[in-house]
Amino acid sequence: MKVFNSLTRKVEEFVPIKEGRVGMYTCGPTVYDYASIGNFRTYTMADILVRTLKYNRYDVTYVMNITDVGHLTGDNKGDADTGEDRLEKGARREGKTAWDIAKFYTEAFLVDCEKLNLTKPQVLPKATEHISEQINLVSELEKKGLTYKTSDGIYFDTQIFEHKTGKKYGELSDLDEVLFGARVTKNSEKNNPRDFALWKFSGQKGERHMEWESPWGLGFPGWHIECSAMSTKYLGDTFDIHAGGEDLKQTHHPNEIAQSEGATDKPFVHYWMHIRFLKVDGKRMGKSLGNFYTVGDLEKKGFNPLALRYLYLTAHYRDSLNFSFSALKAAQNTLNNLMSIVADLKTKHVDERVALSEDKLDKIDNYKSEFTESLNNDLNTPQALSVLWEVAKSSIPSTDKLDLLLLFDEVLGLKMLDVKAPSITEIPARITALAQKRFQLRSEGKYNEADKLRQQIEAKGFVVKDTSQATEVVKK
Repeated sequence: MKVFNSLTRKVEEFVPIKEGRVGMYTCGPTVYDYASIGNFRTYTMADILVRTLKYNRYDVTYVMNITDVGHLTGDNKGDADTGEDRLEKGARREGKTAWDIAKFYTEAFLVDCEKLNLTKPQVLPKATEHISEQINLVSELEKKGLTYKTSDGIYFDTQIFEHKTGKKYGELSDLDEVLFGARVTKNSEKNNPRDFALWKFSGQKGERHMEWESPWGLGFPGWHIECSAMSTKYLGDTFDIHAGGEDLKQTHHPNEIAQSEGATDKPFVHYWMHIRFLKVDGKRMGKSLGNFYTVGDLEKKGFNPLALRYLYLTAHYRDSLNFSFSALKAAQNTLNNLMSIVADLKTKHVDERVALSEDKLDKIDNYKSEFTESLNNDLNTPQALSVLWEVAKSSIPSTDKLDLLLLFDEVLGLKMLDVKAPSITEIPARITALAQKRFQLRSEGKYNEADKLRQQIEAKGFVVKDTSQATEVVKK
């Protein structure tokens, strides 16, 4: 299995630290609002990675954090140490406490994860439930002389880190501006513009909804420290894979590396994997641009969340993917077609297998090999889908075809196993959809178009019966 390692900037053979076992961490959501479909591209592709590792028979320990404190709004402008805590801002927006906001949007996130059929991490730690671990980590860095105090918090000293360890801060980032500290807003109290907050002071007691006592005073953890504290708690000082969105590659993940390796004197992560942004109609997604969508928004427009999952799979995770409603509609049509094929195959499925020629046995083995090779070539999901459709359209026996599709779906996660074979009296979904469309056309007075759909329905062996309230379809 080969993956692109963002740290070395090349495709490498994946070799786990412990044979047969993989420790993997994904940076999860900041739960101050609903996660966007852009966020879910990252989580879905991380899910594909987990499923691919399991497909390759690795025993995977999967951890994803929930950021429910400490992520400041200044991150949007290049300095995550400035601005207002996003949870506190969300609380003011909705007239609730930050704790209420965190609980509500964490639950909403998990519901959307289920709709997209994402593998549930074995551990889903919250920053607010690991304050002691974060304080301990900052204390360890303090003992090693890697911190200093300002009027607003305890900071990590990147220059001292480089001097003491001989390592270069920010090697993961591909922005020279971050490496040299030119991009971030200057803070006169920082020793170096690249330095970052480990612990922030609260101000007056009770000013914030979320604050804790610490050796340095009342306050709350910086955004970066939580991931180091929680990932090492559950996966060890050094683990195999760390995944996240491409934006985290520039400052958040370099800061994780520096503070983790500064505290433990060990390599932090062997493989770093980053997923590209989702664009909307060729533009970046943003609420100010009016193109910010959630899974719930798509459902309200009549789309199946699994159609969004299918759309994600049509592009390589390191390539930019452009979202549009026409692209989503095409993905949903394709997914519906696939599910109809699966339903058809389940109808034809028999326990007794037919004898296969050597040629067909070779063809089945080749399909398996091509699918596996696609996934193991740095998660090439577009190629994996191509193999899936070759199988769906192939001449191999129905039973073997169904088995292959269900095997592939262990990674693709499109829930083919849930598709039911239609009974003799059951109306196929595609026929029902045509009937619903015909009813709509009739209600709009478009009788000629409606009549054409009636002819299509009858040509497929069904009879249309109209009532004042609906259109009924029965088998001839």
